[in-house]
Formats: sequence, C-alpha cells, structure tokens
Amino acid sequence: MANTGMKLEPETEFIVKLHDINDNEPIFTKELYTVSVPERSNMGTSVTQVTATDADDSMYGNSAKLRYSISQGHPYFSVEPDTGIIRTALGPGEMDREKREHYQVVIEAKDMAGQRGGLTGTTMVNITLTDVNDNPPRFSQSIYQFSVPESMKVGTPVGRIKAVDKDLGKNAEMFYNVVGGDGLDMFDVITDKDSQEGIITVGKPLDYEKTRSYTLEIQVQNTQILDTRFLGYLPTKDMATVRIGIEDVDEPPLFERASYVMEVKEDAAVGTAVGSVRAMDPDGYNSPVRYSIDRRTDLDRLFNVHSGNGSIFITRPLDREEAAWHNISVIATEFSNRVPVYIRLLDVNDNAPTFASFYETFVCEKTKAGQKIQTVSAVDADDPAGGHKFFFSLATEGAYRGNFTVRDNGDNTAGVLTRRSSYSRLHKSVYLVPVVITDGDFPMQSSTGTLTVRVCTCDREGNMELCNAEAQTSSAGLSTGALVAILLCVIILLMIVVLFAALKKQKKKEPLIISKEDVRDNVVSYNDEGGGEEDTQAFDIGALRNPEAIEESKQRRDIIPSDTLYPPLRRTAIPSRDNADVRDFINQRVQDNDNNPTAPPYDSLATYAYEGTGSVAESLSSLGSASSEGDQDYNYLSDWGPRFRKLADMYGAEDSDCDS
Repeated sequence: MANTGMKLEPETEFIVKLHDINDNEPIFTKELYTVSVPERSNMGTSVTQVTATDADDSMYGNSAKLRYSISQGHPYFSVEPDTGIIRTALGPGEMDREKREHYQVVIEAKDMAGQRGGLTGTTMVNITLTDVNDNPPRFSQSIYQFSVPESMKVGTPVGRIKAVDKDLGKNAEMFYNVVGGDGLDMFDVITDKDSQEGIITVGKPLDYEKTRSYTLEIQVQNTQILDTRFLGYLPTKDMATVRIGIEDVDEPPLFERASYVMEVKEDAAVGTAVGSVRAMDPDGYNSPVRYSIDRRTDLDRLFNVHSGNGSIFITRPLDREEAAWHNISVIATEFSNRVPVYIRLLDVNDNAPTFASFYETFVCEKTKAGQKIQTVSAVDADDPAGGHKFFFSLATEGAYRGNFTVRDNGDNTAGVLTRRSSYSRLHKSVYLVPVVITDGDFPMQSSTGTLTVRVCTCDREGNMELCNAEAQTSSAGLSTGALVAILLCVIILLMIVVLFAALKKQKKKEPLIISKEDVRDNVVSYNDEGGGEEDTQAFDIGALRNPEAIEESKQRRDIIPSDTLYPPLRRTAIPSRDNADVRDFINQRVQDNDNNPTAPPYDSLATYAYEGTGSVAESLSSLGSASSEGDQDYNYLSDWGPRFRKLADMYGAEDSDCDS
C-alpha cells in the first residue's frame, strides 16, 4: 500500500516463448560452383554436391527443412532433393565433349520441405566435360601428290601430310609411318611434334633414269591408348596414299670408279700410257664426254689425258726419288665432274748407295793388326721391293791397302780394320781410306766413300791423348752452327754501338739562352748597405790582396757555367800586397774579360768592396762629392773601355742636353 509500503500481492514470474516464423530464405555456401566430369560418363555419375543453410529454427515446423531441385540443366543433369548431389542424367552416347563441352546448371533450395509458400535460394554450377581418347586421327584427304628433282639429297623434306584428331592434348598426339608402296625403302616419314604433321623425306638417292615415280602407303594412329567402346566398327587407324614424281635433272658424267690407282716405272719414256679413266652420262641422252686434267693438281704438267678416250700418258720425265706419288684430278665434262687419280711411280735402281754419314776416326800409333777402328753403313735413295742389300770393299786402286782393310759384316754394315801394328804420326798424320759400296739390285750401282783416319798418341787403354793440330782443331773446335751464332751476336753488338754513337752525335746541344724571357741583366741585391768607404770591417780586403787564396775553379755566379764556353783564365801571381798590386789585379781581370771572345754579350754587375786609390773617377758616392751632379764631367767614361760605354752614352747625353 502507499501508506504502509506493503505489497498487495506476492511477485509472479512469467515465461514468454517466441514462436519462429519462416522469415529467412535458404543461402548456399557458394554463389558459383565450377566443376568437371569426364565425357562419356555413365548415367548417374556424381558430378558435385551443393549445400545451403537456413537461419530459421529447425526444431519448430518446417521453416528450416530444405529441398533441392534443378531449375536449369535438364535433361543432362539431375540433383538429389535431400543431399544436393548433382549427377549425370544421360548416358555415354549423349555426353560427348566433341558435341558440347560446357554446361550451366542452376540449383534451387526451398524451405518448408519444398511446400507451397516456402522461401527459395539459388546457385549456379558450371560443368565442363573433360576429354577422353575416344576419336582416332583421320586424314583430311586420301591421296597426296608431290614432285621432287632427282638431285635432291638424302634427308631433304619432300612434303607434309596432316591428319586431324578431335581430341585434345596427349589424346590428339599421333605418329606416321610408311607401311607400303614401291617407295617403301626410298622415303621416310617423321612426325612434327608441334604441328602433328607427317614430314616425308628422301631416304635414298633418287635416279630419274631408273624410276620416275613412287607410291607410298602412309598410316597414322594415336600414341595413347584409344577408348574403343564408342567406335563400333570404325578403325582405330587411318591410311593415305602419297604419290611422288621424280623430275629429271641434267647431271654431270659419272665415273665408273670413285678413284683410280695407277702405277708406272719412273724411267718410263715420255708418251707412255699410265692407264685410263671412263665416265658416262647418266641422263637418257647419253651425251659424249670429254676428259681433261685439273692443272691445279698437276702444276708441273707431268701428265696429260686424251680428251676422247680418257687415256692418261706421261708428258715429262719422272723421278721417284723426287716424288713417289702424283695425285691428279681428271675432269669429265658434259657439265663438270671429276675423279681423283693416284699415280705411283715404281722404283728403278738409278741411285748409287752412299755412306750414311760423314765418317772420321783415329788410330793409335801403337796398336795391333786386325784392330777394328770404325763401323760404317750406307743409305740408298732407291726403294727396292726386297729391301736394300749393300756390299763393302776396299778400293782396288787405293794406296792404303797395306795399312787398312774392310770386312763386310753381311748386315749392310762393314768394319774398317788395321793391317799394321804401328803408325807414325810424324811420318803421316791422316789417311783417306776409300771404301767401295755396291747395291744388290739390277742394274747394279756403286759409289766410293772416303773414311778419314787420323793417327794419334794413345794411352795404354787405347784412349786418344794427342793428335796433330788439324785433328785437335777439328775435334775440339766449335761447330759451324755455333760459329755462325757467335758471328751474328758480334754483328748485332757492333750495330748497337754504331747506332748509339749516331744518336749521340745527332743530339742537340742545350742553347745558352733557353727562352726569350731569360734576361741576362742580372742584379745582385744585398740588404746590408754597409758603412761606406770608411767602413773597413764590412769586407776582408785580404781576399783582394791575396788573389792566390781564391779557388782556381770558382765560377762566376752571374752567368751560366760552361766548360766549353768559359775556358779557365791564366792568373798572374802578385807578389806584393799594396794597393798597386790590387789595382793591377783588378785591371788584369778587366782586361781578361774584355779580351775573352766567349764572354756572353750582356751587362753584368760586379761588386768590389775595395775601390782603390788614385782613381780618376774618385768616389762615385754623391754624399762624399764636393760638387753637385751638374758640375760633373762624364766624358772620361768613354776612355774606360766597352764596359763603361753604356754609362758614357747615358751621362754624356745628359750633358749635351744641358749645354743645348
């Protein structure tokens, strides 16, 4: 109550429950689905599953109970009402990618268990059929025709053929091969991996005169396994006929052989036939062939060929020892073709054997008879078929048969032996032993080689100790190559010395005056003025009184020192030390400079601390002068020589101006 504050009745609790109404439509988890399924799939194959949700209370009524249906995509696909699983609705024969590849399906979700008045939500599903290898390749035409010249080289492409496969990717890859026809061995076919075309190439050389056309049977098939369930009776491979015509080319003559090898003896007479070559025109016209020799292969013109029958004959004498083989090229022309001809010269025994090298040996003064002193061998420029066989003997007309003998070893060598037990170096120091060398071929050839034997003094073991001066020089001297090298070195050194001397003479001497700005009017400035004429402490007069104390080689500091331009001057000894001696010394210096032709032609200022006594000019100081500058007479300066000519011109000119 209001007055007492007591409750009229106790508190009561009320529970209010809200009943859901269907005010939310179903919403799919995705607005767009993108899926794929293989073509030719069986009916009922699962494609994908869609899902939708409803925000209404699923515990109250049917507000959140959903049902799925397909609103677009019939008759190819269907959807399960309760699960939302989309499946194919047609059989394999209808779901063909080559007919239709993409499908757009609209799925609808409706609440209230799909009853009337329920809310709906939709989503879109894009379905693509993926490819399977269900189509074999097929040629676009059954007959192909090409033509090629007979000169086409092996491996050159003839043409291209192409088969078409409706499948994609690896399912459309194919390969070609020749399976029949009379050109089975003459042509090949390869597959271009990029364009999937068959490239026909030449497998063997072609000849129009033998075969003028070829027929090929070419087969194409897939590289992957083909799904034959839907082909029925259709073949899995395809065939095409290729006809290739050969075009005639005017070809050069062909020799019967690729090369010829001929032999002729080196002593064959000029005009002798060596052999013959033959070439024929491969064309059907059988034109005549003319022969000639490529002179670049026979610069010496040793051979020639008959232009009509191809016979090769000798035109100049041959020598096997100069060239054992001659390789020439013979040209057969209807147009141009050539064949190499190798001519080998057969050996004739026309060279005598000679010593293999220069032989020189020694024999001891004390020796024994039958002692071998040298083994010799021979060489022969000839080349007999059975090999060389040489015979050695001592020349019959030799004067040394009583001193030496020759023993043939039977192996193309021989030993030279002594026939005496003692030789005298003083009596005869050198023996020239003639050895006759004969070969065993026909006709027999022989020559005489000379063995040089020097008589030397030997020790007990037979070692050479001393020979004559000629032998010593020959054995101990330098070789010819070493002497030539030393001579060249000496010549090079002399050339270097001569060149150095010439360059030194051409070197220009440095001029006395280097530049025009080098002014030689040198003024020596001293900051210490000094005490005048009465100051005897400023300079040691003893230096002037004793000229011998001055260094002989001391140079002037106001000119460029040069030994050639300024020779040393002779100085006169001054015995006394009075003023006259100093005056004479100074006068001597002045005279030396005036008479020196090498003195430079410029004024130099020389400072002397001692003026001397009895000077005609007296003191030059204006402080000690009794008269004014205008009272001075400077004409006497002209009598003092060329050194004072400048002053005389200056002051004499002033006097003239004042007088005027």
